[in-house]
Amino acid sequence: MVEIIKVRTGRQGLYEFTYQVQNLIDRSTLESGLCSLLIQHTSASLTIQENADPSAKVDLENWFNRLVVERDSIYTHTLEGDDDMPAHIKSALTATSLSIPFKAGRLCLGAWQGIYCWEHRHNASERSVAVHIGN
Repeated sequence: MVEIIKVRTGRQGLYEFTYQVQNLIDRSTLESGLCSLLIQHTSASLTIQENADPSAKVDLENWFNRLVVERDSIYTHTLEGDDDMPAHIKSALTATSLSIPFKAGRLCLGAWQGIYCWEHRHNASERSVAVHIGN
């Protein structure tokens, strides 16, 4: 089974969509298997991160913005705005796909783990994530 999940983002940051993935597993007829995800964009990424304390997301975003700065004089890809080339770099440094096993119909995530779309651009967007559920 392959489905496309839409994730709305408001600005740079991490947007959890674990529940949407779990809903697809709930709709499938499989009790166990592998859930594979692919973000269909080059300026956003996927990550599994803490979903208990929001300050962890803020710290990740702040650290990453310090690592990959905007308006660097070495960038030549600048037509789409100051945040575009840094977004491509951030996407290349993180993950564009994830694989998560599931057992007894539940994702095998840890107690404080969630699945996130990591938006690297400043503007709101709707990101598409292809999800394959199989065994």
